[in-house]
Amino acid sequence: MWELIDVQKKLYPDLLEIMQRRYSILQHIELLQPIGRRSLADNTEYTERFVRGEVDFLQEQGLIHVTAKGMQITKAGKLVIDHLSEFMREAMGLSVLEKQLKDRLQVKEVIIVPGNSDEHNWVKQEMGKVCISNLKKVVKTGMTIAVTGGTTMAAAAEMMTPFEHAEDCRFVPARGGIGEKEENQANTIAARMARQANGSYRLLYVPDPLSETSYQTMINEPSIQDTLQLIKSAGIVLHGIGDALTMAERRKTPKEVYRKLEKSEAVSEAFGYYFDRQGDVVHKVRTIGIQLDDLTDAQQVMTIAGGESKANAIASYFKKGNSDLLITDEAAAEKILKG
Repeated sequence: MWELIDVQKKLYPDLLEIMQRRYSILQHIELLQPIGRRSLADNTEYTERFVRGEVDFLQEQGLIHVTAKGMQITKAGKLVIDHLSEFMREAMGLSVLEKQLKDRLQVKEVIIVPGNSDEHNWVKQEMGKVCISNLKKVVKTGMTIAVTGGTTMAAAAEMMTPFEHAEDCRFVPARGGIGEKEENQANTIAARMARQANGSYRLLYVPDPLSETSYQTMINEPSIQDTLQLIKSAGIVLHGIGDALTMAERRKTPKEVYRKLEKSEAVSEAFGYYFDRQGDVVHKVRTIGIQLDDLTDAQQVMTIAGGESKANAIASYFKKGNSDLLITDEAAAEKILKG
């Protein structure tokens, strides 16, 4: 295909640039539909006048449908996105970036989506879409899937659709909640994924973190024990990575512990563990749920984290973290490789 493209570029030098631009606009419409021209311009950083011309072209080609509610992708448009996805990844340099990041972090597989999720929410949605696509490749009938909380995992839940080749799957939260927005809690995300995948779910009603007294009381509750056994036996684990001090603030961490994290130069957080730049654990929150050792028993561990602000945290976790797949964005990948 590249040879053909090179020949065509001699007659049409802007061919690849135009393809990338229109492909990007189609992607945005698919993720944000129904969407108006002005919103599309804001999300793509193109001018509204430019977007209007591209939209007219895409509509003429039957790739999008324009209604009073906004633009929506057609079946033909969806086919174009699917058929061009791998080619466009190479054209945008993402395939090269993925190999470089895979070698740097020593992870089995890396998938990078374009953009910076710190700046655009659609990038987070695209990471969520990729997460669900890869989940469907490995999930099997009767599997238990453990999920953590956070905005990126909530975006993945939005992208969930029914499993076609796996039935009776159960979703569980990887650990308790930290008492923030309900839509970003692991319980809520597990329940939403289950409903949209036509599966079942089990919730874990415990706070995170716990005092020693509360932990000893709750861990002996039969209902907690049953749910915990399900969580620890999960065949697939979907989780994010947090910036250490940001997560400490969200957990309303006591001042003495916060100072300890600062002194030990904690960089990342996952599953209640805080890691320094070398990937060593410098603090652990007392929590009920998946522990790091449990990840070795899972058949597939997927890590979803992006944004330039998360680059150091991602690099820190993967110094020693256990994961089969990292889904991230271009901004995080580039900063990690520069660092």
